[in-house]
Amino acid sequence: MTIFYLQLIIVNIKSQIFVNFVPMINAAIFASGEGTNAENLFTYFANDPRIKIKLVVTNRDDAGIIARAEKHKKNVQIISKAALENYTDKFIEFLKVEKIDLIILAGFLIKIPEAFIKAFPNKIVNLHPALLPNYGGKGMYGINVHKAVIANKDKESGITVHFANEEYDKGEIILQAKCTIDANETPESLAKKIQALEFEHLPKAIEKFL
Repeated sequence: MTIFYLQLIIVNIKSQIFVNFVPMINAAIFASGEGTNAENLFTYFANDPRIKIKLVVTNRDDAGIIARAEKHKKNVQIISKAALENYTDKFIEFLKVEKIDLIILAGFLIKIPEAFIKAFPNKIVNLHPALLPNYGGKGMYGINVHKAVIANKDKESGITVHFANEEYDKGEIILQAKCTIDANETPESLAKKIQALEFEHLPKAIEKFL
């Protein structure tokens, strides 16, 4: 039996009751790595009737996110870069059949095809481990970003949650959060600070859609 959760807003006007049904959002998380941000979202929204993380998509069959998703009983789809590029329309159709309303890119290391952007306008959200527009673009992910920030002797870093568009890390910014960089900071210690920001603020960015 499938249970659909609906938020009910009841307004009584002149003895008439009007009920507005706000359907639950179905989200998909795309990730290529360990999936720590994905698991944080699984836990954060586990009992929220406004959203269901229905699907996890990864391009690697050895990605850590697979085990994390299975632990939380999430449907996992593995799709290669070639398949995503060559069968874009088929995969979009699959997501539409699954009634996906929101796509969350949490460490997904493949550029999203332009057809995806058109099929899900302002519905694809990317998490970037730096304060865009700085340190964005191809190759700027994970530890690479933190090495560049420290090499440039910046005093602060942070995260950006933004809409995905046709260019790497160029979409409209939804949310940013900052942290200071210590004099003896290393890429590894900065990565821990950035992860803490991600865990705290990515769920808040997603709540803006609910």
